Amino acid sequence: MFIRQLRAGVALGLLLMAGIASAQQLSNQQLLSSLSQISKAAPVIDPALLMQEANANVGKGVSGQPNWSQLANLSQLLVEIDFENDSIAIEPKSYRTVGLIADALHHPNLMFYKFLVVGHTSSTGDAKHNLKLSQERADAITEALATTFAIPRNRLYSVGVGQEMPVDPANPKAADNRRVQLINLGRMK
Repeated sequence: MFIRQLRAGVALGLLLMAGIASAQQLSNQQLLSSLSQISKAAPVIDPALLMQEANANVGKGVSGQPNWSQLANLSQLLVEIDFENDSIAIEPKSYRTVGLIADALHHPNLMFYKFLVVGHTSSTGDAKHNLKLSQERADAITEALATTFAIPRNRLYSVGVGQEMPVDPANPKAADNRRVQLINLGRMK
């Protein structure tokens, strides 16, 4: 399992590439620095509106939609979590990464922040099925973080985007496109 990209959003929406690291090299410090960089003027994100836009734009892409385009301004981490084929069952080898994410979310620097868990798929299969599968996978990660790792549910929101935002647009069926994205939505109120 590999971290494909670490991204940190800055106030102007400039994305800085922090590198590529295997799960064995991934540290809490990398997670903390990636997820804690948030602008004081972070936009308010409504997960329900993100879901509506994803459902309304199956097969058309969502990155240009009003609510989805705001996500580029937020601190985020892209990580590959391995699932059984066409399933929401998390592969055992991916629990280490989920555990590292949980450790970071328990850290004092992040414990008062809420996070969006975004599920992505490759374009293998039907777009509507992929949207449903990506939502179920985002829910599975949220469930694992909440139950296995005791992250309060009121800090986690999940949404699936299916195949609509490939990290490798030139190769939409690539495994890199099957990933989970964690986005810092700002301090809890």
